[in-house]
Amino acid sequence: MIEQFISPGDKLELRSTVHVILPDGTEGIKTYKTSVYNIMEDGKLELVMPMEQTKLILLPIGGEYDVCFYSHKGVYRADVRIVDRQKNNGMYILVVEMISSLHKYQRREYYRFNCIVDMMVREMTKQEEDAFARGVTYIISEKDMIKGMIVDISGGGTRFVSRQKFNEDSMLLMQFELSVMGRHKPFLLAAKVIYSGEIENREEEYENRVKFEYIDTMTREEIIRYIFDEERKNRKNGKDR
Repeated sequence: MIEQFISPGDKLELRSTVHVILPDGTEGIKTYKTSVYNIMEDGKLELVMPMEQTKLILLPIGGEYDVCFYSHKGVYRADVRIVDRQKNNGMYILVVEMISSLHKYQRREYYRFNCIVDMMVREMTKQEEDAFARGVTYIISEKDMIKGMIVDISGGGTRFVSRQKFNEDSMLLMQFELSVMGRHKPFLLAAKVIYSGEIENREEEYENRVKFEYIDTMTREEIIRYIFDEERKNRKNGKDR
């Protein structure tokens, strides 16, 4: 059944279902990029063991991951559990079993690109939020904005670090620049706080996860274009497999 949607060679992303310490020192979700090696007769999948630089990542047997498959028929996701690690014809393999059904997923809302981007942020006023909801950019003041650092971004939202904690469900005004099609593009966006919490062992530093609100299709596509362009640069420079 799964062969109708997934094929050997398809690229995929394994996302940890528990928080880990990321390379920038913050706590978050780790993503590993790899591919499908084989589909077994019992429905289990053999995945190429992920690598970072030249080091194999020995993901633990019993570990559970959220997987996004990029197949010729679209983007699909499922939850899997690692049941074995093997070496097959010189290739290091993870054997995984499905622990959820496979269903179609929108890539642009799922894929989060790790990056380091300076930003400015503050909570929005009610007047500003009402204006954004009507598709009008209305800014009362930029004086009270504080510095932050975006550490990953997608077409649907972002994760950033700041020295201020924000209330969940509050609306933020975010200002940052991305390189889109070779040009520096400024962004001024509204975002809803999904999570804001202090980073362990880092005094007065907070991890914040937000979802973009009132964002138009063109702006979202520009963010996705930035992600695709940066991914292409990474592959060209040998940073990605």
